[in-house]
Parts: sequence; structure tokens; C-alpha cells
Amino acid sequence: MPDTLPDGFQIDLTVAAGNWPDEEQLAALATRAVSAAFAVADLEVIENTEVSLLFTDDESIRKLNSQWRDKDKPTNVLSFPGSDPQGDVYGPLLGDIVFAFETVSREADELGIDFADHLSHLTVHGLLHLFDYDHQDNEEAELMESLEKAVLASLGIDDPYADRPLVADGD
Repeated sequence: MPDTLPDGFQIDLTVAAGNWPDEEQLAALATRAVSAAFAVADLEVIENTEVSLLFTDDESIRKLNSQWRDKDKPTNVLSFPGSDPQGDVYGPLLGDIVFAFETVSREADELGIDFADHLSHLTVHGLLHLFDYDHQDNEEAELMESLEKAVLASLGIDDPYADRPLVADGD
């Protein structure tokens, strides 16, 4: 799948903490995952839309998770939507996606999957949240997971939900 983003789409990437791959590798991975999500999930943004990706550590994401979700623990990824959509079209500030290195790395090891594949999955997952996809109940979770699986399949990445039961956040 070509790394084709919508017209003028920008990925603002910042590495703040953690033992992440270099920014060039992260940018290539993010561009590939985001491009696939736009192509497969039929996502729409206005021209010159921007998404911010912050690569940090467990302690920083724990603070954000506590502040914004009242969950005082680290998590793998958080999404913070930007501007309100105009109908089904989003932008110009799509939002922020934050990743925690230790959690992402530990999960990849525990699941026995490639770190880059897991980070690609979490990039797609975080991006879908910015488009109002969620997993608070089983119906929402099924829709979001089906989109994630289709996007990842287009990238040659195995189903991350295989052999795991569907668990909605609200349950």
C-alpha cells in the first residue's frame, strides 16, 4: 500500500522520553499506518489537517491518564481529539496521540509480536479514536476492531485480536 496521505496532511512527531526508534523510523511507520487507515477506513479530513504524535514514557502517560481519564496508571496509547468535525469531515486540528514506550514494548514482548507491528496497530487505534470511533460497548468495540483488523491486514500485519475475547471498555 502506498504511503499516501490526504492533501496537505501533516504528522507532527515529537519524541519526549523513552527508548524509541529514531524519528525517521517513527515517521515512516506513522505515515504508513495513517495512510492505510485513511485508505481502508475511508476517513475524511479537510485539506492541510494536522495530527500530533507524542512518543513518551509510562510516567508521562500515567499523569495524562490520571488527569484526563481518572485512571492513575500508564496505558499504551491515549488520544485527544482536536477540532470538532464538520459533518463527517475532520480537521484542521485532528488531535493528539500519545504513546508510552515501556507499555508498548512490554505488550509487544508479552504478545510475541514485532514492536513495529504493535506500534502500527496502536497508531491506527489512536487515529480511529480521533474520528470518534470507540470501544465503550460491544457494538462500538466490534466496529472499531473490524476497522483496525482491515487496516492492519492491508499492511500485512496479523489480527491483533485473534484468540482474545472482545472486551469493551465500558463493561
